[in-house]
Amino acid sequence: MLDNNIKNQLKSHFESLTQPVELLIALDDSKKSTELENLAHDLASLSDKLTVSNNPDIDARRPSMVVHSTEKDTHITFAGVPMGHEFTSLVLALLHTGGHASKAKTEDIEQIQSLDQPLNFEIYISLSCQTCPQVVQALNTMAATNSQIKATMIDGALFQDEVEQRNILAVPAVYLNGEPFSQGAVNLTDILNKVDAKGAVRQAAALNEKDEFDVLVVGGGPAGASAAIYSARKGLNTGIVADRFGGQVADTLAIENFISTKATQGPKLVAQLEEHVKEYDVDVMHNQRASGLQRANNGYEITLENGAMLKAKSLVLATGARWREMNVPGEQQYRGHGVAYCPHCDGPLFKGKPVAVIGGGNSGIEAAIDLANIVEHVTVLEFADTLRADEVLIRKAKSLSNITIIKNAQTTAVLGDGKKVTGLNYTDRVSGESQSLTLAGIFVQIGLIPNTEWLKGGELELSQFGEILVDAKGATSLPGVYGAGDATNTPFKQIIIAMGSGATASLGAFDYLIRHSEQTTEAA
Repeated sequence: MLDNNIKNQLKSHFESLTQPVELLIALDDSKKSTELENLAHDLASLSDKLTVSNNPDIDARRPSMVVHSTEKDTHITFAGVPMGHEFTSLVLALLHTGGHASKAKTEDIEQIQSLDQPLNFEIYISLSCQTCPQVVQALNTMAATNSQIKATMIDGALFQDEVEQRNILAVPAVYLNGEPFSQGAVNLTDILNKVDAKGAVRQAAALNEKDEFDVLVVGGGPAGASAAIYSARKGLNTGIVADRFGGQVADTLAIENFISTKATQGPKLVAQLEEHVKEYDVDVMHNQRASGLQRANNGYEITLENGAMLKAKSLVLATGARWREMNVPGEQQYRGHGVAYCPHCDGPLFKGKPVAVIGGGNSGIEAAIDLANIVEHVTVLEFADTLRADEVLIRKAKSLSNITIIKNAQTTAVLGDGKKVTGLNYTDRVSGESQSLTLAGIFVQIGLIPNTEWLKGGELELSQFGEILVDAKGATSLPGVYGAGDATNTPFKQIIIAMGSGATASLGAFDYLIRHSEQTTEAA
């Protein structure tokens, strides 16, 4: 099951195990059960702290494996074979169950230990989903820390009866004690704040106590990370406040246009960005959304959704963008129930079924190519009379027999049966005729919309599209406030351009602070 290279690496990692870990396996006569059994025995052969036993629970999902601490009586379950993106989740579960310390913040661990109610989490995932491991690992950390908490990863492609029964058409989908809890990206702090309301209050109080920053970067994507590094290198007191580090890049599978790197993946690049930021004295405040910007004395205040207030002499706004929606009837009703925005995450849930991709740019054609390997058929609908994707992608898509491309197609409605998507209507923009497609899923890939709603109605000048207006130095209409990345009116939305604009904005802020300091000194 595991090759010798991986075994050697794992054997080294497992040397840090200090407590016994029991692998309880529940099997049937399927091929996946054989794979899981082989995986369990391969793992157990690498450390005397690991043993394999049959799971006595007759109601256990099959195949499944429970990572059980005999000393702490903790339970972390993997229903399916946790390979692909979830293999790291399995390794971390073994290490944390076996006594290896988690990298979670001390305050988060203390909060987990203080929870005194039974919490049974079920996380439906796909093994190709890049967002899922973050959620699985957060919940596994909780389960390894507190015996009243249980976490079960469920491979949706393998347990399709459950997926259909619960009408799950987007991952990660989390259930708590049998009821829907969350869908999409969510991290440890988010989860703790949701199950422990007092935690959010404590967190807000701690943020309110922070000193004024020289430069506060709002947003943790490539632009925000670049801005923070450049500010910190100038010796400025720098902070990053972000909903999640990495932004859109964390959801990007293949990156092949990042100069100097032939090919990489979004999560890998995000991890590298975060490690680079950590090399400097930057205060990174995760899981926080900005809700307002106000002038204050000689600087600014950023209000957060949890009520906290952060103060700064200058700002770099790099809040990025998100997928644009179709804004047609049925889209919101069936969002997460057939309408999806991440083909890598949700594609496996539509195995063997017909789907559509809305949009003929690079993202849309790449999505169609990826989905063609999983689903029965992909129909690409492009509004314009030409495709905007790179020619190499268009040629690849046209070479695949189960991809149909329809141009001059305006989607007019998402159709469903009240529970899930059943199709869509579109208008042929040449003939004016209305057409219908029978579908199980619709993947929307029609561009980006800036995350700037929180700035509307304020003093900061925005474009008609909601973009932050910046000049060549990244300066906005407010003195000392700079913008960078996809949230601005920069004409091309690319990772490498966002990084450059983050550096520009940071250097602009540094120049402003020097001049502002000189003016303040002269006035005194």
